[in-house]
Amino acid sequence: MGTGNYEYPNSKYNQQPHKVAIPPPQPFVKSLKNTVKETFFPDDPLRQFKGQKPSRKVILAFQYFFPIFEWLSSYNLSFFKSDIIAGITIASLAIPQGISYAKLANLPPILGLYSSFIPPLVYAMMGSSKDLAVGTVAVASLLTGSMLGAVVNANEEPKLYLHLAFTATFFAGVFQASLGILRLGFIVDFLSHATIVGFMGGAATVVCLQQLKGILGLEHFTHGTDLVSVLRSVFSQTHKWRWESAVLGICFLFYLLVARFVSTKRPKLFWISAMAPLTSVILGSVLVYLTHAEKHGVQVIGELKKGLNPITIMDLSFGSQYISTAIKTGIVTGVIALAEGIAVGRSFAMFKNYNIDGNKEMIAFGMMNIAGSCTSCYLTTGPFSRSAVNFNAGCKTAVSNIVMAIAVMITLLFLTPLFHYTPIVVLSSIIISAMLGLINYEEAIHLWSLDKFDFVVCMSAYFGVVFGSVEIGLVVAVALSLLRVLMFVSRPRTSPLGHIPDSTIYRSKDQYQNAQTVPGILILQIDAPIYFANSSYLRERISRWVDEEEDRLKSSDETSLQYVILALSAVGNIDTSGITMLGEVKKVMERRGLKLVLANPGGEVIKKMNKGKLIEVIGQEWIYLTVGEAVSACNFMLHTYKKTEKLNSGSESEKESQNDNNV
Repeated sequence: MGTGNYEYPNSKYNQQPHKVAIPPPQPFVKSLKNTVKETFFPDDPLRQFKGQKPSRKVILAFQYFFPIFEWLSSYNLSFFKSDIIAGITIASLAIPQGISYAKLANLPPILGLYSSFIPPLVYAMMGSSKDLAVGTVAVASLLTGSMLGAVVNANEEPKLYLHLAFTATFFAGVFQASLGILRLGFIVDFLSHATIVGFMGGAATVVCLQQLKGILGLEHFTHGTDLVSVLRSVFSQTHKWRWESAVLGICFLFYLLVARFVSTKRPKLFWISAMAPLTSVILGSVLVYLTHAEKHGVQVIGELKKGLNPITIMDLSFGSQYISTAIKTGIVTGVIALAEGIAVGRSFAMFKNYNIDGNKEMIAFGMMNIAGSCTSCYLTTGPFSRSAVNFNAGCKTAVSNIVMAIAVMITLLFLTPLFHYTPIVVLSSIIISAMLGLINYEEAIHLWSLDKFDFVVCMSAYFGVVFGSVEIGLVVAVALSLLRVLMFVSRPRTSPLGHIPDSTIYRSKDQYQNAQTVPGILILQIDAPIYFANSSYLRERISRWVDEEEDRLKSSDETSLQYVILALSAVGNIDTSGITMLGEVKKVMERRGLKLVLANPGGEVIKKMNKGKLIEVIGQEWIYLTVGEAVSACNFMLHTYKKTEKLNSGSESEKESQNDNNV
């Protein structure tokens, strides 16, 4: 495509232009197989099975779904010592956090301990992260409480509410496992970093405000999660505030924040922050027991049942009239739990230089929540605070989760009576101290300096949660993120290219100030695939670039515009609307006396152009491998045209002189 030797600007050599190859046609089945593989299996998990014996394939498949059997053979005593220390450390954090978060979800406190027993055992066998510590999380607990509490009052119908919580957890597990099995993990990617920062910050703010109920010793409180409802509920009951509870809460909150500050400044003292919640529970319980503070307005947990998790598979309410609420709650909380758990797992895996499989993690999360819903547990994932403690404590493998589960089991069997006098205000202080770390204002400032639209998404999520509800904030943030994706697709960037002096390179004139315009030629680069959603915009934008270039040339003495080169190196794909659009652009250019030239179309693009007969419309001689070759061809034609015009002009002058002589 393109013939003859063309001279590069400012170059000392000539080069034969290269032909743009059209990929050979592939059978439909093979093409479909390759497309499906690249879409759903980019990591190629089946690669390890190639060339293996059937028996070996069975073993590899078993190890794929149960990674514990992959690394257990190399497990040693040194690893075990580290995992025991880490497991006991995170258990000291998991016990008070579990009780606190269960109260946040309007569930019996004992469910927080149940949820730190069975799910960690399941994850230890099926999870691929060495550092993730499994347990309940505040945001998912808040979501569960707000979404289920909107249709069922936990105080008036505790049994129905409990059954709906188990059912929602079951559907969350099914949804999570389905995403992993069907390789649909990219759905979670629609929760952008900015969305998560704003959503987590808003949820943390709401959680902190709701803990004013425990801090002030209030018995009746709003079920709403928005700022206005919470503050109205707080200040409409000023006559019921208990100063004893408030003083106790402020003291323990101060202690927890100081402990976290010390651990932040000196990472080797991480255990101070990790042990602070359990220490607070012990000190608070002893203080209440000795002073009989429960008789003076300080609320306590009360009796916790001894024993391991009761089986609740028969309590799943599939036939309930509230099944739609349970499904919606399960999907929403499941997505949030996945986003947090996978993000936390990947963060710590990066520090230790190993990879985790996102789809495998989804299957593990799903199975542990399905198992949990059948054993008196509600939604669990990998919370950041607990995983950070696990990481800092020096865990080596997922055995630390098993150690934690055993510690919780011992607590359930023998130690639950000790929590009878635990004050609710201490649990509120633990939640507030944990939530303050999720309000990441520094990251919001960073988003403002980096990307203003991401900052808008972040703030939309934050204010949506704080002034609306958790669901509204999430929907608004995801909608804005999707809107941005649609804008990227429907309004792709086009930029004029210029020639870098003393080279054969052409780059954006906006990026490189020394890039020079090529006389008589407009080079435009399209930076996205061409689809039905952006083909009309690109047609209009190309025409506007041509108008602007012609207006610029009219006001100068430069050569008039003759050629428009479209650089297609960034166009990874094109559909029928895009093919039609390029054909229309070709006609528009011809009507304006311009020539359309294409440079560097990709394999998929040139293949579809060939099938759509667009190559014949544009002309094979006007499709080039590089922008440099296209410019050289256009310069050659311009030079030839000027030379011919000059010769014709000379011939006309000679004829006129001859006529004058004859006269």
